[in-house]
Amino acid sequence: MLDVLPVRAFRDNYIWLLRAPADASQVVAVDPGDAAPVLAALDDHGLRLGGILITHHHWDHTNGIEALLAKFPVPVIAPADEQQRITGYTELVRQGDTAAFPALGLKFDVLDVRGHTAGHVAYVGHGAVLCGDALFSAGCGRLFEGTPAQMRASLEALAALPGDTRVYCTHEYTQSNLAFAAVVEPDNEAIASHAEHVAALRRADKPSLPSTIALERQINPFLRCNEPAVRRAAESQANTALADTTAVLAEIRRWKDHF
Repeated sequence: MLDVLPVRAFRDNYIWLLRAPADASQVVAVDPGDAAPVLAALDDHGLRLGGILITHHHWDHTNGIEALLAKFPVPVIAPADEQQRITGYTELVRQGDTAAFPALGLKFDVLDVRGHTAGHVAYVGHGAVLCGDALFSAGCGRLFEGTPAQMRASLEALAALPGDTRVYCTHEYTQSNLAFAAVVEPDNEAIASHAEHVAALRRADKPSLPSTIALERQINPFLRCNEPAVRRAAESQANTALADTTAVLAEIRRWKDHF
């Protein structure tokens, strides 16, 4: 199981530092949008950077690469389908590939999770999924570049992971997502219970993450588009019958965009 250190960046980003099983003094940084907090965390914990993983091209996930490489010339693994919008990468990966740092004892399967962006990937391994902005706790990323059908397929692939898989997404959106989820499914006791838990964590200034796939199956409306209550809520919002789960997802995503 991964030893993961959260590093806060910007207003609500997390940059995850994955401690290397083969060398506990080294870490891999996931989506370092800002180098400064990463460098500070390395210094505070007596760590060295051993690699970088990138899930997608957005600036708040990539802008720290250049400054980190200036101090630590390490491998940078990034999604192949977004290579033109990412600088500093040393290796490109896509669905079915392995993202590995052999000297550090870290290896991840690459999963295509496009929808938020056109070439978004997630990294699955060591009991965790590093999913960027594809899946959030109780939510999912906005459809900036992809289609509802792509996002549905991506979320179904993530939901199919083992239930105990820990979910490391990259924004602290859980409270607002749960507020929306409670409107979609007001009778869902799991949502209400988790909202209380998350509220206590946030009052203590602690991260609400990681989540787990099992929990997300219970509380995340975007993983629950087959549930009758979610379909009813989406159809009520749309004021029309919806043909399938893709249409349900598209409607609740539009709803959430303006919530």
